[in-house]
Amino acid sequence: MIEAHMKEGVIDVLMYIFSSYIESDDILPDDRESMDADLREAGFEAQEIDKAFDWLDGLALAGDIPAVSQSAHATRIYAAVEQQRMDSKIQGFLFFLEQSGVLTPELRELVINRIMALDGEDVIDMEEFKWVVMMVLFNNAVDQDESTLMHYEDIVFADQPAIFH
Repeated sequence: MIEAHMKEGVIDVLMYIFSSYIESDDILPDDRESMDADLREAGFEAQEIDKAFDWLDGLALAGDIPAVSQSAHATRIYAAVEQQRMDSKIQGFLFFLEQSGVLTPELRELVINRIMALDGEDVIDMEEFKWVVMMVLFNNAVDQDESTLMHYEDIVFADQPAIFH
C-alpha cells in the first residue's frame, strides 16, 4: 500500500509543479532549493519531492532520444510490464493522440518511458496519464507555438471516450 501512496505522491508533486508553471512562468523559482522549499511549504514530503525531481531529470534527458523511423501503418506492441501499467483505455487514448497528430512516435515513446518511471506497479489512471502527456508535450514544445499547445491541451483533456474497436 505504501508504493501506491508514493506513486500518488510523486504524481501529485509533478502535477503541482506543472500546473504552477503553466499558470505563471514566475511562480516557481529556477533553483531547486527554492522550489524544494516551496513544495515543502505546500505540504509535500522530501522523498516525494526528490522522486519528482528525478522524474523531471529523466524527462529532460529523454529529449535526446533518437528519431523513431516507422511506417504510418506500424502498430506499437506493448510489453507485458507496459500493459500492466497502461490498460486498454490508456493504450487506445495513446493511439488516438498519435493518430490525431498530437504525439509523434518519439513523443509516444517518451510518454511511455515517463509512465514507466513513476513509482509503483499499479495501472496509471486516465487523469495521471493526461498529465504525463501534457508534461511531455510542454517539455518538448520547442517547435510549437502557444496556440498549438493549448489546442493539444484541449484534445488531451477533452471528456471524450477513447475506446477503439
